[in-house]
Amino acid sequence: MKRIAILFLSGVLLSTSCQKDILNKQPLDRIADNIVWKDIKAIQANLAGSYSMMSVLENETPDKYIGIRPGVGWTLEAQVGVTLINNITDEATWGMYPQWSNFRSSGITINGGLLEWWENAYIILRQLNDFIEKVPQSPIDEESKKSLLAEARFLRAFNYFSMVKRYGGVPLILNAQSINEPYEKLYPKRNSEKELYDFVISEMDAVYNDLPPKAISGRASKYAALTLKSRAALYAGSIAEYGTVQLGGLLGIPAGEAKAYYQKSYDASKIIIDDGVNSLYNVDANKAKNFRDLFLAKNSVEAIFVVAHNDKDMISAGGNGWYYDFMQGPMPNAWYNGNQNMPYLSFIASTYEKADGTLPDLSEATLTGKLWNDNEIWAGMEPRFYATIYTNGTTWLGAPIDWHKALKVNGQYLTDPNGAYQGVPHIGLQGQKSGPFTSFGVLKYLDEKHNNMVYDFASSQDWMVFRFAEVLLNHAEAAFKLNKPDEALAAVNAIRSRAGVQTRTAITFPLIQKERKAELAFEGHRYWDVRRWRIATTELTKRQTGLRYVRDFASGKLELEILQNVDGGANVKPVFESFNYYLPITNARTQQNPNLVENPGYK
Repeated sequence: MKRIAILFLSGVLLSTSCQKDILNKQPLDRIADNIVWKDIKAIQANLAGSYSMMSVLENETPDKYIGIRPGVGWTLEAQVGVTLINNITDEATWGMYPQWSNFRSSGITINGGLLEWWENAYIILRQLNDFIEKVPQSPIDEESKKSLLAEARFLRAFNYFSMVKRYGGVPLILNAQSINEPYEKLYPKRNSEKELYDFVISEMDAVYNDLPPKAISGRASKYAALTLKSRAALYAGSIAEYGTVQLGGLLGIPAGEAKAYYQKSYDASKIIIDDGVNSLYNVDANKAKNFRDLFLAKNSVEAIFVVAHNDKDMISAGGNGWYYDFMQGPMPNAWYNGNQNMPYLSFIASTYEKADGTLPDLSEATLTGKLWNDNEIWAGMEPRFYATIYTNGTTWLGAPIDWHKALKVNGQYLTDPNGAYQGVPHIGLQGQKSGPFTSFGVLKYLDEKHNNMVYDFASSQDWMVFRFAEVLLNHAEAAFKLNKPDEALAAVNAIRSRAGVQTRTAITFPLIQKERKAELAFEGHRYWDVRRWRIATTELTKRQTGLRYVRDFASGKLELEILQNVDGGANVKPVFESFNYYLPITNARTQQNPNLVENPGYK
C-alpha cells in the first residue's frame, strides 16, 4: 500500500522532488494497493493502524513519533503524556516531569509546543481519506463496507474536533491528496471554526446508525458517535455564547447560533439516555469503592468508547500495557516515581462537598487552628473525594499513607529523611518524595494490584474517552441552556445519587459547572471546559495551595500548614492571556504554507 511517511499537509511540505520520489516508490514492507483493498483482514488492519496512531485519544497525549501511542514506546510523552494536561489546569501541579509546567508560568507563545495536534493529525487524516475513497470500490460485503466506513469517518471527525478546539478553524481536507494537486489544494487556507464544528456534527449524524450499538472494546460504536456529537455541539454552543467572532469569521461562531448547537447536543445525549444501552456504573453499595472500580472495570455499562489496554508489558510481543500506575501511584514506587499529578488543596476545597451536600471548611484558619486526629480531617467527605484523591491516611497496599514531612519534638521540627525519634520517623514514607508536593495524589484509575516496585509498565485499565456520566453532564448543560431546568436537575441528581452525595433541590449553571469539575476531575475535561466557557483567564491564573502534614510527637496528632503558591512560587505567577483561547498556528507552519493566517495575539 502506498503511504507517505511525512505528509506535506498545511505547512509540512517536503520539496517537490522528494515528494515525487516518495509518492512513486513502492514500499517493500507493505501489501500492495491492488491486494489490500480486496481483503477484509487487510482493510481492517489498515483501519486499526489509524486507531493506534491516534495518541490524542488518550487524554490529549501528543505523540511526536507517529505510530507510537502512549504505552507502546520509550518517549517521555508516551510515559507521562496522559497526565500532562492536568498540569496546565487548576487541578494539579507537576511531579517528576514538568514537561508543560512552563506554559503555566510563561504563557503560550507563537512558537507553540503545547498540546500540538497538527502534523500527526494530517498524516492520519490522509490515511483515513484514502481509506474512505478506496473501501467503496472493494469487493467485500456491503454491510462490512458500511460499518468500516462509518468507523473511519468517526476517526476523521474526532481528529478534526481535536484540531478545532485547539486552533479554531483549520484546513478541512476530505480527499487523499497527491503531488499533482493544484497550488490552492497543496497550500490550503483555513476553513472557519464554524465550518469545522458543523462538519463534525453532520458527520456523526450521517454515520451513527451505521455503527454497532456495542462495539468491540477500543472501537467506535453508535453511542460513541452520538457522544462525539453531544460534546462537539456543546463546545460550539459555548463558543457561540461566550466567545467572539474574529478574523472575519475564521474564528468564533455568531452568538445567535448558540441555542441551535445546544439543541443538537441535547438531541444527541437524549438518544443515548433514552436507548438505555449505556448507563451509570452502580455495582457496589460502597459508593467510594464503586467509583474507584468504575475506572478499572472492563466493558462496563458506563464505558462508551475506550482506548483498550491489556496486562502484557508494552515491549513484549502483543503487549498493550501502559505506564499509568507507575507514573501516578503513591510510594512505595521504584526510583521515587509516581505522584506525577499533585492535586491542589485549593482545587479540592472548591470542588468536593461533604456527603450531606454541605461545604467542608478547609479554610486556613480552621486547618491550622488545632491539632488533628489522622481520620478527622477528611471525615464526612463525599465518596468521590475518597475515590479520586489520595492523601495522608488513605489506605494503600493495606496500610495508611504517611505523608508527614516533619516530626515536631519539643517545639523543634525534625526533617532528616533517614532520622527517627524514639522509633517515629522524622518523615513518613510518602513524605520522602522530593520535589514539589501538595500532599495529595490522583487515586482515580489507579490499580492497587499493580507492582510499582519494578520498572513494569503493564497497567491494564482502559482509558475512557467517553463515558455515560459525561453524557448526563452534557445533557444537563444543554438542557439548562434550553430552559429545561427540571431535566438538567434530574441528570445532575442521577450522578450525585450514584456518587453518594446529597441530591440537589434546584439547579443553576454554576452548580452544573461544579458537578463537571467533581465528576470528571483528572479526566482531561477541565482545561477544555474553562476555555470554552471563556473563564480560563481567571480560573487558570489564580494562585494555588497545598498542604503540609507535621506529626506532633507528644500528642501523636497532626499539625497542618497551608503551602502558598505551589503552582510556581511566590514570584512566578500563572499566565493565561485572552488570545490563548486559541493555540498558535506557529511561525513554522505559516512560513511553510503562506495561505495560513496566524491566530490573533501571537507575534
